Parts: sequence; structure tokens; C-alpha cells
Amino acid sequence: MVMKTRGDAAQAATRHALGALLVTGAAAGAAPAEVEAAPSPGAPAISTTVANLTRPHERAAFDGPADYFTGRVRVEMLLTAHAPARASGASVTFQPGARTAWHTHPLGQTLIVTAGVGLVQFQDGPIREMRVGDVVWIPPSVKHWHGASPGAAMTHIAIAEEVAGSPVTWLEQVSDAQYAGPAQALP
Repeated sequence: MVMKTRGDAAQAATRHALGALLVTGAAAGAAPAEVEAAPSPGAPAISTTVANLTRPHERAAFDGPADYFTGRVRVEMLLTAHAPARASGASVTFQPGARTAWHTHPLGQTLIVTAGVGLVQFQDGPIREMRVGDVVWIPPSVKHWHGASPGAAMTHIAIAEEVAGSPVTWLEQVSDAQYAGPAQALP
């Protein structure tokens, strides 16, 4: 596909469209497609290989391991880090009362709540309630946990970057007493 554009605004739109086409992952048997764009007459073509598109049934999904989670948790990998990129992300569904163990992320983590009601707590901080549409940023190396509220399931998209091949350091489990502390709504 060749796209020809004129002007800076059109060039930016073309680059944005090409960026939107770049999807990481591995689709069974799919060959990468080549995309070229000529931003303006006489300018060199922009050539980008479109990585494989993955469909929901092709992505890895698994139950959250008991070493890192309490309760029923389902993890669906959405993206994995492909060097030089370091970001990985998953859609994680927690059944009522389910939660992560305490953990940290070397470069921080972003949570985007897509369904239900959840809880998040930073070490020595209050338990905060998360709802659909809330976005939570956890700074690098901050000890925390997150999961569903006692009475409702919760799904969030979790995005973190790897350092030395790992986006997370898992720590001890969150006790029932820690989890049962009073929750406060996010401001």
C-alpha cells in the first residue's frame, strides 16, 4: 500500500496511521506486510514492516499463579516486549476478593480499569477504590498490590516496562487482614 500526502499535517497523519497499524505479537502463519508511505513528492518513502496482528483466540491466557495471586484471576496477554521496546501488557480479571501479592515494577506500572470495582494500595498508604475509566500510575519500585473489591469482580489493563528481562518483582502475599482494611474512593 502506498500513501502519498502533501504538507506537514498530512505527513503527521500518515505517520500516526502507520503507527496504529503496528501491532506486536505473533499470529499463527501470518506473514508481515510491508507498508510504504511517500510523505511528499521527492521525499524518501517511509517503509515499516507491520508486525503480526493477533486475534483474541491466538493470545496467551492463563490463570494467575497462586504464588503471585490470591483468589481466581485470569490473565490475557495483550502485548509482549519486543526489543528494543520494553513494554508488556495484559488484561487481568479478578473475581471478587481476588488480588495480587505485594510487588514492585522497575519502571512503574499503569493500570486502566475496564470493568467492575477494584482496590489498589501502596505500602503504608490507604486502600483506594478503582472504578471503570480510572487510570492508576504506580511509580517505579513502589511496593503495592491491586485486585477486585470484596463484592465485585474487576478487570484492568496493566502495562509495565521490563528491565533485565522482567517487568515485576513479586514479594509476599497480601494477608486477609491487610486486604480487609477500609477502602477510600479515588479523588
